[in-house]
Amino acid sequence: MPSRREKLEVMLQGSPADQMLRYMLAMELDKEGHGEEALQNFEILMKDSKPYVPAFLMAGQLLTRLGRTNEAKETYHSGIAQAQLQENGHAAGEMAGFLAALDA
Repeated sequence: MPSRREKLEVMLQGSPADQMLRYMLAMELDKEGHGEEALQNFEILMKDSKPYVPAFLMAGQLLTRLGRTNEAKETYHSGIAQAQLQENGHAAGEMAGFLAALDA
């Protein structure tokens, strides 16, 4: 029986532009301990024509866990700017909180 990740990969092949599928795949990869692959998928989402704001938050958290603090800070800064552009104050506030914790 295929794993959840394998099912998501198959679905994504049929709908490569589906942000939710890519996000779920990135989350599954992270859960399985494949941090670099997860980051690659978050990166795709962050560079989409309409960046997927939750990807910035999750990528920042993953980068922090990997000890890549400067990259996490850059990701949060970019995510806050994108969240503000998309009028998503909640996400901007969340990322600002994580950023402040890194600067503490």
